[in-house]
Amino acid sequence: MSRANAYYITSPIYYVNDAPHIGHAYTSLACDALARFMRLDGREVKFLTGTDEHGQKVEKAASAAGEAPQAFVERMSRRFSRLSDQMGFTNDDFIRTTEQRHVASVQRLWRELAARDQIYLGVYAGWYSVRDEAFYTESDLVDGMAPTGAPVEWVEEPSYFFRLSAWQDRLLEHYENNPDFIAPETRRNEVISFVKGGLVDLSVSRTSFRWGVPVPDDPDHVMYVWIDALTNYITGVGYPDTAHPEYRRFWPADVHLVGKDILRFHAVYWPAFLMAAELPPPKRVFAHGWWTNEGRKISKSLGNIIDPVALVERYGLDQVRYFLLREVPFGNDGDFSHRAMVSRMNDDLANDFGNLVQRVLSMVNRNCDARVPEPGALEDADEKLLAAAHALLDELRDSFARQSFHTALIRLWEVIGAANRYVDEQAPWALNKTDPARMRTVLYVLAETIRHLAVLAQPITPGGAGRILDQLAVDEGARGFASLGPDGALVPGTPLAKPEGVFPRYVEAGQGAR
Repeated sequence: MSRANAYYITSPIYYVNDAPHIGHAYTSLACDALARFMRLDGREVKFLTGTDEHGQKVEKAASAAGEAPQAFVERMSRRFSRLSDQMGFTNDDFIRTTEQRHVASVQRLWRELAARDQIYLGVYAGWYSVRDEAFYTESDLVDGMAPTGAPVEWVEEPSYFFRLSAWQDRLLEHYENNPDFIAPETRRNEVISFVKGGLVDLSVSRTSFRWGVPVPDDPDHVMYVWIDALTNYITGVGYPDTAHPEYRRFWPADVHLVGKDILRFHAVYWPAFLMAAELPPPKRVFAHGWWTNEGRKISKSLGNIIDPVALVERYGLDQVRYFLLREVPFGNDGDFSHRAMVSRMNDDLANDFGNLVQRVLSMVNRNCDARVPEPGALEDADEKLLAAAHALLDELRDSFARQSFHTALIRLWEVIGAANRYVDEQAPWALNKTDPARMRTVLYVLAETIRHLAVLAQPITPGGAGRILDQLAVDEGARGFASLGPDGALVPGTPLAKPEGVFPRYVEAGQGAR
């Protein structure tokens, strides 16, 4: 398959000493929805996620747990691989930075940088945050703390440095020539401002702890965790073998999806490392926002960490997926609240989409011998609704290419709304008595519209969309985007099973059904 048809998407790799929370699930969910969309659109997709298992923070956490670092990361990494399973993520690979393939990859990248005189030995003296795994200058500090609020400590030790300062102009040129490299626009502006403010050489090794990838030819040093972590994206496609079929097919990555707190590492350090090693940088880095919980910042001290698995158990997997990608524009901060969640479940999923499917397929079951009805000549209203359904794919392609998931869902629901209005205007229950042939045409147009909506909803609500397509007797092989449009239309006379509800209403405990 050609490089033009390939699509490579990555989540960040997650620190193993964190418990999986809504932020981890959110990033991987966005990757998963994008990966599913591209696969359905006929693309060959590689979706990579995994865990970041080195660094002083991990070493300290392992010590506090009374475990050797390797045993600690083995146990902790499993929580993230389980999260992928529990959330239905379709990642093609799960990388761990303690794997031998990754150690070999990072050490090769280091050698390539050293061979090009991009790394030199010096002494680091400055502020370091163990929690952030980041170095800070005096001007970065806010009331003696890192900008993130993390404590910092003064560090003086021998260190290798990467010549980041030499890449300032070339990074700015790259941003100028590739305006879509950093998104959204507010984050792009922040990065450009940071780089224009002046770059200093970056400390890329440590001697004060041992849990990391050894620096080639100098075992007293281990690599700074970020050069280790970022390299996972090329390890996952076969680097250092640049002739590897996956490297040739998938690199450079189409998009790295990350939280806004780690944008600088991905949009400044990572492209500089790659360009310095004469490797192509990724095509795009998209930084999403953070979630609050019922209007309050999420923190361990407040005890309001949101467990994504608990959300799924309470509300349902499709419902959580839909809420997270619909509630706020991807890239903005968002607030999770029970009220907003229930509103999306009941208003959007149950009332709008679920009710449309249920009442249309119930009428087909009762009035069309439980078979796809035979349509007659189409009227203007029929043509208009079908045209709206047929236009959705191109519109959603644009939204997904921009990682604008909420606009894709808004557009889908506009057509769902148009279909619901069409039902009310055409009144097929009345036509059953006065013009049965016209009723069959109306129900066929509705069933065909629902087919389009369900096929296109699969990346976001795969379970519910799949059940709708089951009820329409759409074969598994006819659920990709190539089957959209008139050529893949429902065949009149096809037997249909008795319809069942797809998106149930959420009922508060003790209230009973309403």
